[in-house]
Parts: sequence; C-alpha cells; structure tokens
Amino acid sequence: MQRLLLALITLLLTVSLGSARSGDKGDYDRVESLQSGNQTVVGETINYPRSDPAQITTLIVTMEPGETTGWHKHGVPLVGYILEGEITTDYGSKGTRIFKKGDAFLEAMDWRHDARNSGETPTRILVVFIGAEGHQNVVRDATK
Repeated sequence: MQRLLLALITLLLTVSLGSARSGDKGDYDRVESLQSGNQTVVGETINYPRSDPAQITTLIVTMEPGETTGWHKHGVPLVGYILEGEITTDYGSKGTRIFKKGDAFLEAMDWRHDARNSGETPTRILVVFIGAEGHQNVVRDATK
C-alpha cells in the first residue's frame, strides 16, 4: 500500500511539474493539476536542502474536529492536499487561510503557523515533505 501511494504521488508530481514546464498534458488525457509554484502560501521562496541526500516523506495526517497541530514551522518544503474535511491555518501576522477537501497548497516553511480542524468531521491531509536526510520536517515552537 505504501509503495502504491508513493508511486502515485511521484507520478502526480512528475506529471504536474512536467505539465507546468511544457504547458500541456503530455501523453495523459486525464490530468488535473493540483498545485504548481515556487512560493509558499505566505510568499516564501521555496528552497530545497542541498547539502544532504534527498529524502521524501509522505504521510496521511488525520485531525479530529477542533484538534490543532500546535505552533510549528517546517525545515523543508511541504505539499499538502486535503483529502477530507477542512482546516483553518493561523499564520499570525500573515492572516489565516481555510483549506477544504480538494485543496492543494505549498505550506509555509520558515513561518510559524498553527492549523486547526475547523470542520465537524475528521480531516485527512496527504502531506509530502520534500526534504533531506538530517533535516527536520516539523520544528515545534514552544514559545507560542
């Protein structure tokens, strides 16, 4: 199951990135672009860790109604996709954003934020960290 999920994510990212570069769908007739860009939701330029071997981590995060992530930031780029439900993410002085089922986003990296399941049902989020060995995917913030 994990191999199938990783293969699907790799295919989607490859096709989306290839389509973004070439401006077409290539050999695929049924391709839906989810997200493409070089900036996070708060306007940071995406920078990949370069000194260590690449490491991609995929997760499905489930949050119960009212549950929060706690204040944190990310040490590597993160692509999120809401599979079910919704979250409201507080970016402090950068405002809040609501992400609902079907939304894809390039999450803030070096900007503290706190996400909350703002719906009435569990929220499931596909998370893809595009990092490197030795780099933290999530950096918890004890100060907020």
